[in-house]
Amino acid sequence: MLRYLALLLLAPWLLILGWAYFAYPKSLPRTAARRLFDWVALLLAAIAAAMCAAYGFESAPPPQVDTFGRASGAIWQQVLPALLGYGACVAVLGGAMFLRHLLWRRR
Repeated sequence: MLRYLALLLLAPWLLILGWAYFAYPKSLPRTAARRLFDWVALLLAAIAAAMCAAYGFESAPPPQVDTFGRASGAIWQQVLPALLGYGACVAVLGGAMFLRHLLWRRR
């Protein structure tokens, strides 16, 4: 569970980004195909964020223990997953926004 702590703390912001992606822009036509596209994009963004957060937790160097206890650097096991999870979510939603605009823009 500790590996997903950073993503859990970031979840409210990711939910806001997902809502903003789903709700805007209002100028594009709202068809069933677009709604399906949006749901698939949100699902892919959530999966990418979780996978990248897990990868970030595994790739962060574990803190070294010396004679005085843990050395500094343990924070990276939470910062790196949050950065990678956020980046993956934004990258997927950004790509989906661009593709959505190409597919459903008014001609």
